[in-house]
Amino acid sequence: MKASKLFLAHLALLGANIIYGINYSVAKELMPDYISPFGFIFCRVLGALGLFWFFALFAKKEKVASKDLLKLFVCGLFGVAGNQLMFFYGLNLTSPINAAIIMTSNPILVLIMSSIILKERITSVKVGGIFLGLAGAVGLILHGNELSIDSSSFMGDLFIFLNASSYAIYLVLVKPLMQRYEATTVIKWVFLFGFMIVFPFGFNQFQTIEWQSFSASIWAAFLFVVVCTTFLAYLFNIYGLKQLNPSVVSTYIYSQPLIATIVALLYQQDSLDLVKIVSAIFIFSGVYLVSIRKTRPKAND
Repeated sequence: MKASKLFLAHLALLGANIIYGINYSVAKELMPDYISPFGFIFCRVLGALGLFWFFALFAKKEKVASKDLLKLFVCGLFGVAGNQLMFFYGLNLTSPINAAIIMTSNPILVLIMSSIILKERITSVKVGGIFLGLAGAVGLILHGNELSIDSSSFMGDLFIFLNASSYAIYLVLVKPLMQRYEATTVIKWVFLFGFMIVFPFGFNQFQTIEWQSFSASIWAAFLFVVVCTTFLAYLFNIYGLKQLNPSVVSTYIYSQPLIATIVALLYQQDSLDLVKIVSAIFIFSGVYLVSIRKTRPKAND
């Protein structure tokens, strides 16, 4: 694979996770005062669905084999509907710190599922990279915060873990489809099936949205979440997945607390210290180790 394609794939993944890092602050402006969680998911998936199908009009036309439609449905179930519904439901029952810590299990789950489903080899370098990134991410999340072990948040913690597992299954299952079809073809079908599943959960809350109460800043936040966090971030992730394996894509999740820290530093809401520097080094080193590819020796002529 050309170095330029690899670079663009890593750039796309970094871009997606920068958006996710910013999204935590932006989405807080909307929920629950203006939009209820499931109604918000309805808007996100519907908006992104429209954008994906619109842009697909200008992309290469591909016919999807009937046998792959079921696989795309399963990807929509795990990657869009299950992923988003379980995260928002779980977050409502647990603390953001607990949720952030549990979400760091995603790369580990991806590594295990890639080994089972895609028969990818689990190397010591990959394992080391994932746990190095994990240490950096957890260090940043817990720095100045406390993890709460509370029976009242158990159900929320469970749903956040199920969300992490759901997204891990999606990343592994969608990879073979990316090798057969263009990214736009895959993602438009994934979101179509995802919306079909989200519809009965979010339609009632969608109907209760008081659009006339939205100020200019609330509309800007709403459009950011729909266009950037849902449409662009999923598109960037699917592009990265086309060039890289699921383990690399999932490891970028460790960059989100780092991005949130950098944003806080830029706005002078936080200060730089040794823990943040060491955590950043761990995260970047972990991503690098997971993304190393072994070059196959050339056959003798």
